[in-house]
Amino acid sequence: MSVAVEVVIGVAVLALLMFRQLQTRPVRDSGVRIMLILGVIGIVETVQYLDKHHGGPTIYAAILGSLVLAGIFGVLRALTTRVWQQDGQVWRKGNWVSASLWVVAVAAHLGYDALLLHGKGDSDLGNVTLLLYLAISLGVQRILVAQRAARLQPGGPAPATGYGQFG
Repeated sequence: MSVAVEVVIGVAVLALLMFRQLQTRPVRDSGVRIMLILGVIGIVETVQYLDKHHGGPTIYAAILGSLVLAGIFGVLRALTTRVWQQDGQVWRKGNWVSASLWVVAVAAHLGYDALLLHGKGDSDLGNVTLLLYLAISLGVQRILVAQRAARLQPGGPAPATGYGQFG
């Protein structure tokens, strides 16, 4: 896939994730399907890139570091997501901070890869691994929000808090 197509797909997915972040949705319907689709496509693209470019330790370190960044941003967005129970259903909704963190996360991913791989001929790695990065970040956020939701369910552990930090 060309870099331009990867960028367009990445921007479209980012817009979708931001839009979904701002919607009130049941926690049970919190993006498993989109996370899996992004993850599978991201893995395929990454493997194809590594087969073609024969990645060395620096590329693997860049991918690993980037995925750690994805997890960190997933945690941050989970903290900004409001979780509450209403009519026997647990709901979640992000806010403008949650949505903004998606943009910051993508900028951090692309900036990290560009900084780490500057001059090494691997400048496309950030674009190629973007969907995998988004899937990991969404997955971490989803797991943490689901854990908070479980504390609100009848018979579940006592809730630590019903709202995100920025709720």
